[in-house]
Amino acid sequence: MACTWNGWSHHWRVVTPKHLLHWYDDLVFMQKILLIFLILFFSLKNSYSDNNIKDNSPEIFEGVSVELDRLEIQESLNLKENGKSVSSKNWMIVTANAYASAAGAKILQSGGTAADAMVAAQSVLGLVEPESSGIGGGSFLLWYDGVTGKIVTLDGRETAPQNSTSNQFLKSDGTKMKFFDAVIGGLSVGTPGTLALMFDAQKKWGNQNWENLFDEAIFLSKNGFKVSKKLSSSIERDKDRLSKIDKTKEYFLPNGNSLKHKQVLKNYAYASTMQNIANNNIEDFYKGSIAQDIISTVKNHTKNPGFLEAEDLSNYNVIERDPVCVNYKVYKICGMGPPSSGGVAVAQILKILEPYDLQSLGYSNPITWQIIGDATRLAFADRDRYLADSDYVSVPLSGLLNDNYLIERSNKIKVGTKTENVTSGKPSNDFVYNYGIDKSLELQSTTHISIYDQYGNALSMTSSIENAFGSRLMTESGFLLNNQLTDFSFNERIDGKLIANRLEPGKRPRSSMAPTIVLKDGRPIIIIGSPGGSNIISFVVNSIIALLEWDMNIQEAVSHPHAINRWGKFEIEESLYSSNLENSLKAMGYDTKIRKYYSGLNGIYIDTEIYGGSDPRREGIALGK
Repeated sequence: MACTWNGWSHHWRVVTPKHLLHWYDDLVFMQKILLIFLILFFSLKNSYSDNNIKDNSPEIFEGVSVELDRLEIQESLNLKENGKSVSSKNWMIVTANAYASAAGAKILQSGGTAADAMVAAQSVLGLVEPESSGIGGGSFLLWYDGVTGKIVTLDGRETAPQNSTSNQFLKSDGTKMKFFDAVIGGLSVGTPGTLALMFDAQKKWGNQNWENLFDEAIFLSKNGFKVSKKLSSSIERDKDRLSKIDKTKEYFLPNGNSLKHKQVLKNYAYASTMQNIANNNIEDFYKGSIAQDIISTVKNHTKNPGFLEAEDLSNYNVIERDPVCVNYKVYKICGMGPPSSGGVAVAQILKILEPYDLQSLGYSNPITWQIIGDATRLAFADRDRYLADSDYVSVPLSGLLNDNYLIERSNKIKVGTKTENVTSGKPSNDFVYNYGIDKSLELQSTTHISIYDQYGNALSMTSSIENAFGSRLMTESGFLLNNQLTDFSFNERIDGKLIANRLEPGKRPRSSMAPTIVLKDGRPIIIIGSPGGSNIISFVVNSIIALLEWDMNIQEAVSHPHAINRWGKFEIEESLYSSNLENSLKAMGYDTKIRKYYSGLNGIYIDTEIYGGSDPRREGIALGK
């Protein structure tokens, strides 16, 4: 008589003391094996991985709100809640917060350009949405010029201080620091670039007086603004970390209590900083009193002092770079090149998808999402190996975007079944494939601004301080500092191979920010981008597909549920059809997970009119006239 379990065959037999001794030995052996297994399991479970960290992010917030009670804001909010776009004839601005959208709209209404409006909006975002962006962080910007028809990009990404070391996030025993141990304090702070980018963009393309662009930020700082649900719940979730730094605790947790929704908050230090910048341009920020404040804040943190010096700030430069553009059917998709991986990955995914009839398949078909998911996996495999700051490492950019290479990658997708063994490709014959694979974390605290002005200029800008509340360091000048250096790989090598995105002095960390402009017949038709860490890439791709293939309006496109597969597991947003999608993907061989997403897509679609839409998962507002 026999029984079988997992292929092992066990026969019944007479039990003797000898057999009992053997069984006891076997039992002890199996217990040892089980113990080893459990140790390995929990070690891997708690390892430095995106899946482990993201659910601990403080910017996983409960509920959203709009606190500015104006007729045009309420009208926009009503349209958003009903899946309808805001429409206009002359201009449109979409930001992550009503106060910022109103500030930018005021500039556009007075005849300002998209660059002018961006400065006003970003200066307000640094006040009302400080957990997501600000002048203590970095940005990428795409500009379409309504006169020349050319697209230019500005790289305002943070840089590693000159005294940084490749092993600064390693402990004395050579192991990596825990993520938030590395984040909190001065060690994670890179040289801020957002303000320099704001100044350069306005100088190139603005038509308003610089000093007038900060009026709204100064007014709100002095007179107060109402704290949003997103900010209040983010503070409550992160209060233990925020409480570790006195200045930060004093601002976000006065008297030890988290700021409440609709509580009026003033920031006189920020008002003074904005007035200084309005009067003196960016001189004091990069070379004067504000610079000294930044350096002191970074270097005087008791546990994790950083390496930022006066020379890092005074030598900072915004870099004008060529856009990354590919043709997708009758459209031209343009994004940000390295050090961002966003533009390259978005371009790769769309080109890999180009041979497939996504329009006929439709958005509710599991095969559609299987194809999109595997295209994303292929792009991320290349991203994790090759993409980094191209001023420091060789990036095979032309090879990665080569039509023949991407057709070859597209052919790897097995429609209807999981594509196995997804690895990076070989995009160039003359490229040395000696980089190690890097999956450095990027958390989801970021913001996006989309603007189209009356002169035909288009602006797409994504701005960030990395993790929610960045390094948690609040300057005496009233703004938070970034933790962007944790976007670098914590290790210099893996399996003996150098990692392209390793930390080096002066280098800019890899990003997934993907400000995007889509052209048709040489004119912009889509301006879009999102926060969301490495998920930004998929958020942007999904919305572009919804617009171009599924005939959704811009509000429907930014509201549509996400299904994302970066590294093998399909993560499916809670939605009406998620259960059917999950079962279908499991049948194809995929591991799956139902989850919430916190995308913050802000987009504009230009046709006979201008249409704006903002992601209902966050607090953004579209305004136009």
